[in-house]
Amino acid sequence: MPAPTKGELAGAYGRSVPDLVGPDLRVLLVGINPSLWSGWSGCHFGRPSNRLWPTLHQAGLTDRRLRPEHADELLAAGIGVTNLVNRATARADELTDGEIRAGLPRLVATVRAYRPATVAVLGITAYRIAFRRPKATVGRQPVRLEGAALWVLPNPSGLNAHYQQADLTAVYAELAATLP
Repeated sequence: MPAPTKGELAGAYGRSVPDLVGPDLRVLLVGINPSLWSGWSGCHFGRPSNRLWPTLHQAGLTDRRLRPEHADELLAAGIGVTNLVNRATARADELTDGEIRAGLPRLVATVRAYRPATVAVLGITAYRIAFRRPKATVGRQPVRLEGAALWVLPNPSGLNAHYQQADLTAVYAELAATLP
């Protein structure tokens, strides 16, 4: 798939991306919101260079490095994807705290409907805001979400300079070691 033009990316503002969910999920990854690439392509973590793709493979969550368009293979690996806010923006900091909090009931309904074994929110700040847990840290949380184990993982966005690739992989591998 060729890269989008600047105009195509600008046209993706506000678009939504359908949840990638199904039965027997080992883990439901919860993004903050779709990027403009995702809004343009209709694929979660839509930029092929997004660090999620090598991280999932290096952490042992997928058998090979997938790409955004490999949704069927991601589901076959027992991995689903949703977002707290389903509105594409250039940066997550364009969202208000209210929008992030307003996404929690939809997430809870998704978890009730699909019963993943584990839910992993990708982004500590978004988790702290949505769940009103300002002191939460990355890793497994002491609470569950509708019966699912609850984790917070670093957001794989290249804008998250706090985590280099090896650090991302290590934290995601901790999650992978707990999954069925």
